[in-house]
Amino acid sequence: MARPRAFDTGTAVEQAMHVFWRQGYRATPIPRLTEVLGIGSGSIYAAFGSKDGLYALALQRYVDGLVTGLDRDLGHGADLRATLRRSLLAMAGAGVADPELGCLLVGAAIERPGHLSTVEQVRAAMAAMESVLVRALERARTRGELGRGHSPVELARFLVTFIQGVHVMAQARADQAFLESAVAGALRVLD
Repeated sequence: MARPRAFDTGTAVEQAMHVFWRQGYRATPIPRLTEVLGIGSGSIYAAFGSKDGLYALALQRYVDGLVTGLDRDLGHGADLRATLRRSLLAMAGAGVADPELGCLLVGAAIERPGHLSTVEQVRAAMAAMESVLVRALERARTRGELGRGHSPVELARFLVTFIQGVHVMAQARADQAFLESAVAGALRVLD
């Protein structure tokens, strides 16, 4: 009979997410994970199959939080420009506050372009963000905040790309004023 796990896998994934987020995949060896998670390498392999398996779950946890947060921020606002501005500025502010942290999703795309399941996970994350933005843009169009000449899909794709760029620029130590100016420029595409 198999022994029950002596640790909570959800907590382990959350902790691993923070390690991968700060250090990246390559710079996070199994001994570092065992140290942070407080479990043996055998337990990591038994619970997650491999470092890749744990990374995939950690990346998914990050993406779920990112998409849920974006949906929450844009889901109920009556004024798309104002809610989108607040959301983008919050992302920029977080990046300025801790530029070394960066974005786990951007890190995954850059660090693991040859790892097909990671690439697919990044694509799915971008599609989920796009979907949230499309719904918000369609609601804005229904309320008359967005002209009929604008394509919600095209605008959403621009905004997904812009969001990732905000994360990269924050990591490149762009200051808050620069990022605020970039957000103001990006929002002009809604005019």
